[in-house]
Amino acid sequence: MNARRNISLGFTETTVPEGQHICYLFNDEAERRRTMSKYLQSGLDAREKVLYLVDTMTTGEFAECMAELGLDVSRHQHDLVLQEALPVYCPGGTFSVPDMLKVVGEFYQQSLQDGYVGSRGTGEMSWCLVDGRARKEDIMEYEARLTQVLEQYPYTACCQYDARRFDGETIMDVLSVHPMMIVRGQVVKNPFFQPPEEFLASYRRRHEGAVHG
Repeated sequence: MNARRNISLGFTETTVPEGQHICYLFNDEAERRRTMSKYLQSGLDAREKVLYLVDTMTTGEFAECMAELGLDVSRHQHDLVLQEALPVYCPGGTFSVPDMLKVVGEFYQQSLQDGYVGSRGTGEMSWCLVDGRARKEDIMEYEARLTQVLEQYPYTACCQYDARRFDGETIMDVLSVHPMMIVRGQVVKNPFFQPPEEFLASYRRRHEGAVHG
């Protein structure tokens, strides 16, 4: 495998190797938008293919928000893929771990084939709060296995979770499956991270115990 590029994330002066799996727990919407606009812009500036999966507003409203922050989405129609989150995460109506992992790998490979130096993306995860779209255990397995997939396909991923909408147990699980996290505008190693197989084994034991308890 070729050496990974060191990349800027835009919102911090710290550079990191491409292919990071980053958790962004936020409780300030204005700060989130500023952070994401810088994250997207830095990818575009680096000649990466960029994916944004929006859930809390329409793609048009999101484009307007980015324009207010200086990112003209219309100028990057080929470089920035802006899509509604739900049809990408749940194309058949419900969430599939293997299918979504395949989406990530294929997006990275296609980006290179199209002449980009790499790719990055970010998704708003609030879509999974609606009953019937995804089981929590599938979301956690996806997040854990995404770290493994990014070892092969160095797509830089930032998963956005609104801390005001997810319960404490879910927040701790989310922290457990992301090697990196955004804290006060900086990206840092996550002290709560557990290796994927270790987390999944622990998660299964914990939930099997709850079922049989």
